[in-house]
Amino acid sequence: MTRPKSHPGLAVLTAIVQPAGTAIAASWQPGGVGIIGYALLVFSGLALADRHRSPRRNFLIVVAATLAYHLLDRPVGVTLLAPMIAASAVLVAGHHRWLVSAASAGSYAIWVLVSGATLRQALLALALLAGAGLVTEIGTVIAGKIHEAIAEQRRLAEERQRRRASEQRLLIAAELHDVLGHHLSLINVRAGVGLHLMDRDPEQARAALDAIAQSSAEALREVQTVLNTLYPSGEAAPRAPAPGLDRLGELTDDAAVTTRTVIDGTARPLPAAVDRAAYRIVQEALTNVRRHAGAGAAATVTIGYRQDALVIQVDDDGAGAPLSVPAPRPAPAGNGITGMRERAAALGGELTAGPAPDGVGGWRVRAILPLDPEPSPEEVVS
Repeated sequence: MTRPKSHPGLAVLTAIVQPAGTAIAASWQPGGVGIIGYALLVFSGLALADRHRSPRRNFLIVVAATLAYHLLDRPVGVTLLAPMIAASAVLVAGHHRWLVSAASAGSYAIWVLVSGATLRQALLALALLAGAGLVTEIGTVIAGKIHEAIAEQRRLAEERQRRRASEQRLLIAAELHDVLGHHLSLINVRAGVGLHLMDRDPEQARAALDAIAQSSAEALREVQTVLNTLYPSGEAAPRAPAPGLDRLGELTDDAAVTTRTVIDGTARPLPAAVDRAAYRIVQEALTNVRRHAGAGAAATVTIGYRQDALVIQVDDDGAGAPLSVPAPRPAPAGNGITGMRERAAALGGELTAGPAPDGVGGWRVRAILPLDPEPSPEEVVS
């Protein structure tokens, strides 16, 4: 069990309460506390400041000071408070109860033998000692439960923090996958076109190289935006807004495949998370078209605005032939499709991907992202 930090507050309070309470109790008893008695009571209280660092040594010092007070035949009062607190520190620290029991029994025996106490005084002292032991045991149990509860809350908080960090890393990985997959595949296609046309049509080859330069610059900007989320707020603020459907035109124009956009319903502002996920799903779907259907394929992007959901559908005709070595169609368990499906699931939606139902050899990606009936101002993309 982790030891709590020592705080002098309780020690100072005990050093005040013990002599003050004993002085009040002494007013009904013969004799006085005296300077030495007060000094011992104050010392035993202040000694508690060291109870968590060295609980056993501290307990023995406090017991010795208290025993010395009673061996001087000083009035009975609030004298067992410091030993009770010291004993609790020993028990909470996980030490054996034999130390507390042996020290208490030995101190009692020494007091009885040295002071020459009568039977009545001995029984009264024994009753006080037993009562103090019971209170100490109850306090120890309560303190242990409190420490366990605090430790459990700390553990849960650390686990939640680790889980949030893990989720954040997964989101960053998904963003990087989408950004790099889209732009690198586009650069690959443009480079193939440039190499193919370099001798026959230099102007078209130059246009392909310009497109590569633009795509690489855009990729660097988006990667930098994603990586900036790894740093605390304010250290490296993103230099570009998070992509959304307001940039759908740029995405389709830069897709390197013939793309037609269809808006079904009335376009309206979307929650930021839905807007970003929709953009990334379209981006990844077009990347898959470019990779697997080829530059000669045609794609249709349909954005359906329903009252309670946003529907994204990307179809291709499967008619293209890739410039490089042909790659097989992505299986439903592919990394890109898995990432798109996880994005949809994170928002409570669903995504399906597979051959188009018309049977002409194309491929369809369809995602349904739930929407709040009335998005709050904080969620709406400006």
